[in-house]
Amino acid sequence: MFRRVAIIGGGAAAATLLSELLERASPQPLQLDWFTGGGTPARGVAYGTTSERHLLNVRAASMSMFAGKPRGFLDFVQRDNPAIAGTDFLPRRRYGDYLEAEVARALQQGKVHGHHVNIIPFAVDALVPERDGVTVIHGEESHPADAAVLALGALPAQPLAGVGAAALASGRYVVDPWRLLANAGALQPPPRKVVVIGLGLTAVDVLLELSAQWPQAEFVAVSRHGRFPEAHLRAAAAPADDGAALVEAMRDAPEIRRWMRLLREAIALEGTEWRAVVDSLRPHLPSLWAELSPEQRARFMRHARWAWERVRHRMPPQIRETITALERDSRLQRQRGRVHAVDVDVAGATLQLTVGHAGATHLLDADLVIQTVGLDTDVRRNSHRLVSQLLTNAHIAPDPLGLGVQADTDGHLQHGEQYWPNLFAIGSLLRGTLWESTAMPEIRQQARHLADQLLSD
Repeated sequence: MFRRVAIIGGGAAAATLLSELLERASPQPLQLDWFTGGGTPARGVAYGTTSERHLLNVRAASMSMFAGKPRGFLDFVQRDNPAIAGTDFLPRRRYGDYLEAEVARALQQGKVHGHHVNIIPFAVDALVPERDGVTVIHGEESHPADAAVLALGALPAQPLAGVGAAALASGRYVVDPWRLLANAGALQPPPRKVVVIGLGLTAVDVLLELSAQWPQAEFVAVSRHGRFPEAHLRAAAAPADDGAALVEAMRDAPEIRRWMRLLREAIALEGTEWRAVVDSLRPHLPSLWAELSPEQRARFMRHARWAWERVRHRMPPQIRETITALERDSRLQRQRGRVHAVDVDVAGATLQLTVGHAGATHLLDADLVIQTVGLDTDVRRNSHRLVSQLLTNAHIAPDPLGLGVQADTDGHLQHGEQYWPNLFAIGSLLRGTLWESTAMPEIRQQARHLADQLLSD
């Protein structure tokens, strides 16, 4: 077993792994160094929002932190309000409360088992992995560990190609929307025309919050396909079967075009609800992804990724109604196209976007432009200090499609042709290996499995 473990990251994935380890008795007490990077431990970016408008995109009954306690989150919120149902979509703020409470409880349980936790509110600057241990460095201090786990969550967002230096320097091009949302009320005067680049779930959060805080503002949302994520049904739908026949047919023909045809046929056969068919695939997605060749994975990323993410990562129905109302009231307009350039106009008063679609380009003016293109896991073009150090020293290898790092299905990170026995990842960095690796239902399974590995003989 690994007695001394460094957990690097302050979000939900790190908190879940920490809690899994502390819950367990082991032959020897554990020494856990948790490098949270500042901020409130456990909440991270995803659950650090305080807005009641930002809801979970998964029903309450499916959001437990632990694979072995399926009602964990639901029990937590029902202690305060027994009327909450498992099918409800609750504020993400409440999930952050739950994560903090579970970590506090796990820390107490860890003391019972004799474990020691050192919570270090700093970012890690460097890691030096070797066959018999890992040295963790922050500032002038170094910490020896038997094993280390990267639970970094979302990497720092990078400006899109084509964004000019003057646009960035103006402060009117926003790369990190969450920092803006936390201080939107202080922006005076509020902008009147806002362009949002991207139409995923992050864009939805931005539009919900800013349309309420800036009631006079009008919004234009630009994306390649000009479509928002689909919405959940009011009531959960279950497939007529467990999807085994569809999964088996997909395994027999690991080719993206064939898979799309099989999905369409399964939905037509189901005859009721496509969401049930999509959801039936969820437990099988890592193994299905593993069946695809590198060429087929690249084809998926080029042609099918956007469509899959629209139907897989859905918004709550009440959020869909709010977005529809913004469009109906002419406060929100959607446009199809790619943003080729963002510059300051000649007068220096506004930003000007060059948007291309169907071979033609047109210009958009905006008081403020907000980049909401979603989760960035391309470690090859990121400014994260620790990730850059690990890449520079060839301690890790980037996923060729920009989906995090190369690893095996147990989370061991790859270097060269080998895997480190004591350097792991959990969560979003494993997208290249597992594809679906960012939501709590997947992360809690990873945390449980990784805890088993760290404590095994």
